[in-house]
Amino acid sequence: MSKGFLLVLSGPSGSGKGTVSEALMKRAKDIVFSTSITTRAPRPNEVDGENYFFISEERFEEMVANDELLEHAFVHTNYYGTPKEFVFEQIKKGEIVLLEIDVQGALQIKERYKEAVFVFLIPPTMDELRNRIIKRGTESEKDIETRFANAFKELDFVDEYDYFVVNDVVEKAVEDIEAIIVAERLRVKRHENIKENVTEKR
Repeated sequence: MSKGFLLVLSGPSGSGKGTVSEALMKRAKDIVFSTSITTRAPRPNEVDGENYFFISEERFEEMVANDELLEHAFVHTNYYGTPKEFVFEQIKKGEIVLLEIDVQGALQIKERYKEAVFVFLIPPTMDELRNRIIKRGTESEKDIETRFANAFKELDFVDEYDYFVVNDVVEKAVEDIEAIIVAERLRVKRHENIKENVTEKR
């Protein structure tokens, strides 16, 4: 059995991480989604335990103190983090774990867990990114300006990633990520006894 791995998907706010992740999960039944925790309030139609685990700041601080998180960050006035026990359990089973997080969190994981695969999702243009943020209708004008300014800063970190995918058409972006997954599955380091498997008698 090939070893599982952690697939980290991140990019600027408005790049479409959530939409692409959802479409990828529908097509690839062998991928497990890692649900992050956050102290922000749920958006309309978001479900606790599916989109995020929505928790208090007190509980978040407790998890940090107990070393229960693979990464954590303060983004756009809220805390986010990744419970690490679930991630490592799934990888041991040979599963691919999809983690959709911001750049801060991705860089923490890269520092602590170099076996992960990092994909940076970018919009076709920055004008399109701004339009997407506005169309969501979930942020104030101040929040929109903050997220747009942060997007420019986050683009500076694309060189820290293994791959980039342009999210112009969602289906094409998903196909590109699927191609990355196929390539990563075939890495020699993710398999044991390749020679024996090929030469054993049938």
